[in-house]
Amino acid sequence: MGTKTVDETVTEAKTDDENVDVTKATEAETEAEAVDGDEHEEVAAEATEAAPSEVGQGAGAIVSAALGVVSLTGGWLGTVAAARQSLVAQLESSTSSSQNVSKLLEQGYGDAWNATALWAGAFALAALIVGVVVLVRPAFGAPGRPQAVWIRSVAWGGVSLGVIGLLLAVLKYTDLLLGLPSVG
Repeated sequence: MGTKTVDETVTEAKTDDENVDVTKATEAETEAEAVDGDEHEEVAAEATEAAPSEVGQGAGAIVSAALGVVSLTGGWLGTVAAARQSLVAQLESSTSSSQNVSKLLEQGYGDAWNATALWAGAFALAALIVGVVVLVRPAFGAPGRPQAVWIRSVAWGGVSLGVIGLLLAVLKYTDLLLGLPSVG
């Protein structure tokens, strides 16, 4: 039954304070883990919500660029339309052999050239429209959510190819670019 000295009292007080500090630290860690878990769930939910719109926008950007390339290269439909128009001109020329050379040239090659230009213009216009829709989509969907850089880049590429393809199609159709040779 002795008396406590001053040193023993201070040591017991420090131990009690340390126990309180450890308890507070453990509670804080538990709360932080709970908050982190909630944040991870929220981030996962946001990623799930964001994924479909970004996938659609990415696909639209790639389609826009592909349509722009097709408008510049001609594409299968333009070739088929040109061949069809050339065949129609040959059938018409075989029925009437008294036509002059410039009329045959116009029907045989000019109309086919114009058909190719029309299809190229249609693809270019589609590329332009799809690219612009992809670029303005975030303004109408989720204005606060930024669009991925690669989506914007590919969409701008599609818009650029669409503008160039449309310009070339108009120049081809109006015979300002590689028009038919003159006869005579």
